[in-house]
Amino acid sequence: MYSWLRQRVIKTEMRPRVAADLTASGTGGLLVPELFSPGVAAALPVLFAATRGPRVALFHDAIALKFPELSPQKTVARFPAYLQELLAFDGIAAVSEDSAITLQEYWQWLGLRDTPPLQTIPLGLHIEESQRPTEASPPSDPPTVLSVGSLEGRKNHLALLEACERLWTDGLSFQLHLIGLAQTETGRAALERIRVLQKAGRPLRYDGPVRETRLVQAYDQCSFTVYPSLMEGFGLPVLESLAYGKPCICSNRGALGEATMGGGCIALASTDATSLATAIQAVLEAPEKLAQLSLEARARRLRPWSDYVADLSNWMQQLPRRP
Repeated sequence: MYSWLRQRVIKTEMRPRVAADLTASGTGGLLVPELFSPGVAAALPVLFAATRGPRVALFHDAIALKFPELSPQKTVARFPAYLQELLAFDGIAAVSEDSAITLQEYWQWLGLRDTPPLQTIPLGLHIEESQRPTEASPPSDPPTVLSVGSLEGRKNHLALLEACERLWTDGLSFQLHLIGLAQTETGRAALERIRVLQKAGRPLRYDGPVRETRLVQAYDQCSFTVYPSLMEGFGLPVLESLAYGKPCICSNRGALGEATMGGGCIALASTDATSLATAIQAVLEAPEKLAQLSLEARARRLRPWSDYVADLSNWMQQLPRRP
């Protein structure tokens, strides 16, 4: 049985109790979903000592390394230490091939040789079968373009907003619907741009974070989605869109490119404003293209969480303990 250390800070005075709890539960292994805070890092020796089986960390992405100017400064400052701390584990499970390659290349750049085994194990996705459409939903009038994702620098909402403004100026009729929590530090510019466009009377709706029922409703009512992000560790919003039978316009790079394999997407070499505007217009003005992409999206068979758990557990059981 594996103990899950969720994302939280374990204070110094809690370490003996944590170790006792792990020992009493007969812990066969330790799985750390993420490791950012110094508090969690300081607790690792106690957690390792209380664990008999393999100690594995999940690795999501190196966005703070590749786009420091678009990431929270605290994350950027902490990130090199986090990547070093990963070296103490018996194995690293990367959520995408791109993430695995990025981490491996970073270690090679540092000149490290004795690194933990690194395995790509893509995450799963859970959507109730009753919520998965079997046929295309009737289009709204005007059509709605949906974008789901937190508002932060790397998500590239400014380019999406600029693209839509160009299309509205040219007379194209559609509504842009944005859903997602705004990141305080890097999402301010997008929030301000949203306010300006709304004040100008543009058909732009921003709901912030919403409950799952409203999210499902938003997917049902939209024609397709746009995910303009520059980089992701996995690309969940793309797969989620496909699971609800909605095509997605997104980048063809990295983990996002991995998510597009299998159809239902328009994968772009660049997600700048011009490329996004061209792609959005092409879908809005070609009903037959939208119909084909929607058919491909509904046909996608996406990886369930049960497969992820099985693959991760089987891999962990084969891992030896490192010195």
